[in-house]
Amino acid sequence: MDKLIPDPPTEPTTPLEDAIRADDLVKNREAIKRALDFYLCPEPEKPRQASTMFLIHPKIDTESLLAHACESLASANTLAGNFADQLARPERNTALAIQQIVMLAELAVNRALDRVDPQA
Repeated sequence: MDKLIPDPPTEPTTPLEDAIRADDLVKNREAIKRALDFYLCPEPEKPRQASTMFLIHPKIDTESLLAHACESLASANTLAGNFADQLARPERNTALAIQQIVMLAELAVNRALDRVDPQA
């Protein structure tokens, strides 16, 4: 059976037009890839560098570190208690809560210190 409607004529293209079209397609693909990479694959954050202002010597033993932490927490406990005594009711409760948290940390460090060097 014959076709009643003929195929539309195809326009012949020149090699230059083909090259321009291919170049445009490459540019579009590159732009699409950059856009997708920007939104879907953000650059990872720079790793955080530790400050060297207060650096603990790596050869210090665990017992010394725990003893120092225990003394620091005992001082913080005393400071928080003295500060709480000077405050009015609502602020005093907050300072006493901070003191209790410091005291619990001090107890935990003391227990760890006992396990490192049990005093028979």
